[in-house]
Amino acid sequence: MDLDALAAARRAEWERLDDLSRAGRLGGAEVDELVTRYRSASADLADIKTSAGRTSLGDYVSTILARARLRLTGSGADARSALPRFFLSHLPAALYRLRWTTLAVAGGFFVIASLMALWVITDPQALAAIGSKADLNYYAEHDFTDYYRENPAAVFAGTVWTNNAWIAVQCVLFGITGIWPLYTVMQNAVGVGSSGAVMIATGHGDVFWQFIAPHGMLELTSVFVAAAAGLHVFWAWAAPGRRSRGESLAAAGRSLVTVAVGLVFSLALSGAVEGFVTPQHWHWSIKIVLGAAALGVFLFYMLVIGRRAARSGETGDLAESEAGTPRLVAG
Repeated sequence: MDLDALAAARRAEWERLDDLSRAGRLGGAEVDELVTRYRSASADLADIKTSAGRTSLGDYVSTILARARLRLTGSGADARSALPRFFLSHLPAALYRLRWTTLAVAGGFFVIASLMALWVITDPQALAAIGSKADLNYYAEHDFTDYYRENPAAVFAGTVWTNNAWIAVQCVLFGITGIWPLYTVMQNAVGVGSSGAVMIATGHGDVFWQFIAPHGMLELTSVFVAAAAGLHVFWAWAAPGRRSRGESLAAAGRSLVTVAVGLVFSLALSGAVEGFVTPQHWHWSIKIVLGAAALGVFLFYMLVIGRRAARSGETGDLAESEAGTPRLVAG
């Protein structure tokens, strides 16, 4: 093939393709022309590579084609524009989907914790099994409060944040088992119930509530949401509906893994409350109000902003252009 002759014959067409790919706004006829010239130039490039391998002329045509292809397919979303959509649409919509399951998980938690506390308080043998009277008194008078004060506030807040965030992520990632989220909630309920029972039985029930409530309101709510997300992942696998199990699980995983990311932030807030508010020697009402304010911020984001995002059609899942075209099903 004579490359010089080809370049002389096609250069005007290639330049026109380049002009179209650089144009600010194209009409319908211009888009059709862009597609046509793109196909023609692709054939020219194939001929060049087949006959002469890699050449400067081939690189020139390849560059024009790359620019035209970008104009036809579009570019990926910029991270700076994706972040606002994530926090204002994807995440709140995913949280909003979990509201009723979160409420059910919270109800189960409080039933188990209350039954555990009632059993330990009313059964001397159960109380004795936890520890001797001296040990229980020392725990109530020293260990329980020292746990919140023995380390610097920033170190303690960071420690509880990373620990709780890891628990929340596990609930979502291992939710497909259907067991892990329930185990996590039950384990926390038993721990809170038995701890509260010891404090109440030793006459320090007021201390228990003053140290648990400020950070516990948001911390436990975040755990409930994580467990709810995990159960939704399990249900997507167990009852996929008209979709295959793989498609149903993939959709649930994509939309609910955002919850794990969001809970990292809510648990950071609860960790800050636990590290900087709970240990303070302030009046209990101040600490409760600050803890309730932190919970209020989260619930507003989940229920108000989430409801608005859900009404606009958001589910927390990726867009079809990002996740791939779904398979059509009848019915």
